[in-house]
Amino acid sequence: MKRTEIKEEYKWDLGKLFSGKLEWEKSFALTSNRMGELKKYKGKLSNPDFALALFELSDEISKEAEKLYVYANMLMHTDGADGEAVALSSRAGTLSAELGAALAFVEPELTALSDAELDAMADDPRFFDYEYTIRRIKKNKAHVLSEKEEVLLARMREVTGAFKDIFEKIDSVDLPHPTVRAGGEKVPLTHGNYSRLLQNPDRSVRKKAFAAYYALYEERLNTIAACYAANVRKNNIISSIRGYSGAMQASMESDDVPAGVYDKLISAVDGALPSLHEYVDYRRLVLGELHMYDMYVPIVDGVGAGTDYESAFKTVLSALAPLGGEYIGRLEKMKAERRIDVYENDGKRGGAYSWGAYRNPYVLLNYSGTPHDIFTIAHELGHAMHSMYSDEALSYNKAGYSIFVAEVASTTNEVLLLKYLLSHTSDAKMKKYLLSYYLDMFRTTLFRQTMFAEFELAVHKADAKGEPPTVESLNKLYLKLNKKYYGKGVTHDKQIRYEWARIPHFYSAFYVYKYATGLTAAVTLANAILSGEAGAKERYFNKFLRAGGSRSPYEILRDAGVDLMTDRPYQIAMLEFRNTLGEFTSLVAPSLRI
Repeated sequence: MKRTEIKEEYKWDLGKLFSGKLEWEKSFALTSNRMGELKKYKGKLSNPDFALALFELSDEISKEAEKLYVYANMLMHTDGADGEAVALSSRAGTLSAELGAALAFVEPELTALSDAELDAMADDPRFFDYEYTIRRIKKNKAHVLSEKEEVLLARMREVTGAFKDIFEKIDSVDLPHPTVRAGGEKVPLTHGNYSRLLQNPDRSVRKKAFAAYYALYEERLNTIAACYAANVRKNNIISSIRGYSGAMQASMESDDVPAGVYDKLISAVDGALPSLHEYVDYRRLVLGELHMYDMYVPIVDGVGAGTDYESAFKTVLSALAPLGGEYIGRLEKMKAERRIDVYENDGKRGGAYSWGAYRNPYVLLNYSGTPHDIFTIAHELGHAMHSMYSDEALSYNKAGYSIFVAEVASTTNEVLLLKYLLSHTSDAKMKKYLLSYYLDMFRTTLFRQTMFAEFELAVHKADAKGEPPTVESLNKLYLKLNKKYYGKGVTHDKQIRYEWARIPHFYSAFYVYKYATGLTAAVTLANAILSGEAGAKERYFNKFLRAGGSRSPYEILRDAGVDLMTDRPYQIAMLEFRNTLGEFTSLVAPSLRI
């Protein structure tokens, strides 16, 4: 579909950012020129007056640079063939990089100040908008090196950060795309098509796709293992140089999250694996037999597309009603202000996201009417509302929230939608679909991501002990964990031992656990709100949605009612999984195809 064929009401209005490219150019020129003002503060940040002026100027320039970058990229995302938009995006990216370089002196100068000087600055009411930033700098002082050493590490980043780029080139550029015959046609084995082929109802198609896909990685296993081993070694070396006990601690402290959260997650999920094994056993009973390539095929058939966008949006509003009239009103206003780009068009970026500039949230969709698309609306609007409430409540410096909490509001919305649909459907097929959808959300987001987290922790620990990763050790460890997590109900096909080799997130070490903690937090929050727990909704809004990045993301969740250093949220999530499984199996004769 051409973009001109889509009604204006379903296309976002970027005029909230800039009226057009002429205004963008004026802002670009002004912002570029203002960056030169930053250098006059270099060497003067021990003076609180100069430090405050620098913080405020940095915010002013950064806000405008963000708007420039967001506008250019969102313009490009609706038409990747728009050469002018591509050029604007490139220029905005360069400007952002130049701004980062211009501000590179700030953290080293502040780190050089004494603890007493930093405390005085953070306690000064004039620095209210920057006190958390200053306290973080003080907290991390022990891990900051001399200026000369920091410059060396910064200059080496192009090399030390290259392993991710190398893997992406192998994974996205160098892999060939053999074809797999499905339904009478030859389908190129791209990453996207592979996911779809694993959902094909024909087991022979799934098997062929699985074998052909992993053959691509097996042929390149030595190269990928060398790349990943070097990335692990780099993580351990840098964390050691900075005085951390290990790479996991370095990553967690960079997020300002206690390292104990990681251990608590793995321990809690390990204890709940019998429930996952029960679900896997049930899939085997339904499908007749179960291989790793059968884990994604739907076990509930016949629920397809058909819901128009307007009806879907109204359903989402009804489902989120427990969050209150003000929340619903903001969602309706987002739609009325054309902050949502709804339909697919030629040249438009795939998938969905919520993005925007400070106090200007937007949502991109590619709505096609499937049940999953309705969940996507709720998910992306959750991100947008999180940003909206934080931006309104906080200054620019404090509003941006950590990746650690980024998926919580969006997933909370999904849980609220799912529970609403379950309680409002009389269609037995749809109810089974929803329960199955929820079970697979747990399997892929909580259990599988925790398995990934356990894998990369074990690899980093072994390397730190002088046992660098090899093809053999990586394959052996991954297969062992796969058997541990999925149990005896599935055939652990030979190729699954190579799965580690295709996970791009492993090149951003100790990242994947955040998906698991995010779902755990979302289930806890949604259940508290729906049950009418005293103060739950108020805490969700005031302690979470409006908290942005004003303090440690762990503390933000804790104050909202989810303490991830305790057993309670994990117990709530695991009980939810078990109850959902029980309800699902009670609806279906286990020996029959649904």
